[in-house]
Amino acid sequence: MPTELNETILPWILGAFSLLIALTLLGGLKAWRDMKRSPYFFMRRQAEKRLQSYFSTAVVLALLAAGISLYGWQTPEDTTPRMAILTNAKPPKEEILQLFETTPAITEAAETETAVSIEIATDETGALSLTELDNTILQAGPVLPPEFDQLEPTAELRPDTQLGEIAFSTEVNNDYQPINPQRIFAEGNYTLYATFSYHAMQNGMEWAWVWRRNGEVVDGGNQIWQYGSDGPGYIYFSPEEGFQPGEYTLEVWVNGELLTQSSVIVNDAALSAGN
Repeated sequence: MPTELNETILPWILGAFSLLIALTLLGGLKAWRDMKRSPYFFMRRQAEKRLQSYFSTAVVLALLAAGISLYGWQTPEDTTPRMAILTNAKPPKEEILQLFETTPAITEAAETETAVSIEIATDETGALSLTELDNTILQAGPVLPPEFDQLEPTAELRPDTQLGEIAFSTEVNNDYQPINPQRIFAEGNYTLYATFSYHAMQNGMEWAWVWRRNGEVVDGGNQIWQYGSDGPGYIYFSPEEGFQPGEYTLEVWVNGELLTQSSVIVNDAALSAGN
């Protein structure tokens, strides 16, 4: 097999990978230029995310190309079948034949019993864990993770500081307004935008955003606010592994206080039912 790859399709495969890597690097270079030249925070943030995605994709493609190349150029294995002919072999005794006939049935029964026991134990343990987890979440409530609470604010939180309701969409217009907002999205790879309005903010406040999937933190950030007192804004999320089935929640914190949060459901079946 390695010899066939080496002589036929291996050069085409490596050439295709090289072209993809080159295109990815060109996309990363464009994202880097956009990140350096953009005067707006959200555009810079979006370009930075694109740059990370391009770089990760280029690394994965390079590793795949290297693996295929090593496999294709390795020394072919000798797969010639060999067997020994025993001219003096004796037929097995009847006791041995009976043992081989009964052993598979005993083994199959033991495996079935073990599988059932493990499955029942897993179900009981899983139900108990989910109940305890739900009770813990209801009692504790959202907590700002320490990794997204690393900065000290230079401005106090004002009594009238407000962040508006979060709207989710896959597109925004030039005024940072959502296009076709919804609460149920399909599974897969795309960018999810979370748009909101802000009022009575002040430069120097510390703000943080936290994305969770089914309660587990999957992404976030922490910065000092430098975007004025009022206006629209957005946060976006584009996981490299794509959106998986479940509930995704976005929390926005200011000076350690949760000011707004909202959730969406990612599920192909639920999206089809809604349509």
